[in-house]
Amino acid sequence: MATHKTPVVMDLSKQTLVTLRTLKASTDINPGSLKNYEKIGGYKQLKRILKDKVKATDIISEVKASGLRGRGGAGFPTGLKWSFMPRYFDGTKYLVCNTDEGEPGTFKDRDIIRYNPHQLIEGMAIAAYTLGARVGYNYIHGEIWQDYEIFEEALAEARKAGYLGENLFGTNFSFDLYAVHGYGAYICGEETALIESIEGKKGQPRFKPPFPASYGVFGKPTNVNNTESYASIPWIMEHGGQAFQDLGVANSGGSKLFSISGHVEKPGNYEVNMGIPFPELLEMAGGIWKGRKLKAVIPGGPSTAVIPAEAIMNATMDYDSLSKAGSSLGAGSMIVMDDTTCMVATLKRLSYFFYEESCGQCTPCREGTGWVYRIIERIVDGKGKMEDLDLLTDLSNNISGRTICALGDAAATPVLSFIKHFRPEFEYYIQHGKSMVTGK
Repeated sequence: MATHKTPVVMDLSKQTLVTLRTLKASTDINPGSLKNYEKIGGYKQLKRILKDKVKATDIISEVKASGLRGRGGAGFPTGLKWSFMPRYFDGTKYLVCNTDEGEPGTFKDRDIIRYNPHQLIEGMAIAAYTLGARVGYNYIHGEIWQDYEIFEEALAEARKAGYLGENLFGTNFSFDLYAVHGYGAYICGEETALIESIEGKKGQPRFKPPFPASYGVFGKPTNVNNTESYASIPWIMEHGGQAFQDLGVANSGGSKLFSISGHVEKPGNYEVNMGIPFPELLEMAGGIWKGRKLKAVIPGGPSTAVIPAEAIMNATMDYDSLSKAGSSLGAGSMIVMDDTTCMVATLKRLSYFFYEESCGQCTPCREGTGWVYRIIERIVDGKGKMEDLDLLTDLSNNISGRTICALGDAAATPVLSFIKHFRPEFEYYIQHGKSMVTGK
């Protein structure tokens, strides 16, 4: 049994718990147990919707009113995405949950399946009813095996209790949900590559269109959402879409899980209202460690642009504010860097990640990410030339927008933003063969 051996201890006082609300309610050593979830009203919304035969259009309207946007990085309005699914289709429709979080600094979804798996199951069941799906898959990142086992145990609990399976609550609605173990490829976080992997094929992105809503798993209509998105649905159904919207700000409704890592005293996941000022969120994470100064922040994972300290300190954590600051919210994977960070060495590490994780299908990405990494490596090795900076910029611009999926754009973004904001560090490294920051 993959259960918790010690109680979960964390400061929840300033957090707005929606997807992780079992943590506050738990007196059990395992917050994710069915018993604990039922204690806070778990599965009541699913039962109500099925018993009352709530119209699918009414549920979609409520999700639209909530302002919930995709929590996996793209930020696409969830209610609008649901409305793309064909209402009348003579055959099986599928539901897919994307728990394949493989980007550096991203670790929120695993906490949902670890501490509150049943809310995710209920959210997916409600979505399946709404969209007319009969079968669902939760594709889980291959390197979090213990959490995969916890989710499998939750599925077994749900089936035994009658929350999954045939004719739920005596109605004609049936829903089967399965966990799929991924194999550690970052590219499978892209929804069509994920679908290919579920089908047993090599995880490579598909050309779009057609989009999954019309041609997804096994060629059938499929809805794909992030773990945090599905896990928000039961709360929205219980409290209303407007209540969820009111937690956040305009165009960024609800609460959001932020994975905070890097140079902070208390790294971890923090679920807070959208629109929270960055300084407040930083304070919740204990501030910059060792009394050092903030240098820069990557707010949404390496696929989002880096923001210097002076800009991020005046920003709020929502889609519009971060866009104005020159970056984006992404998945809320906040990487904090203090004033001892060498930005050249950091970019080398990030560029290596994208080079290694490129699936190789597109020439601009396959070749371009390799060239980018080798040029930065050359600079770090003390063999760089000043024209390398323009070459890196040119390469990145030629990768962006020329690939099947967004990995090319993701690989280019850190290169362009790092050089834009910290060019003197790169120039110094080229001129002196060592870091301006570390002296090495």
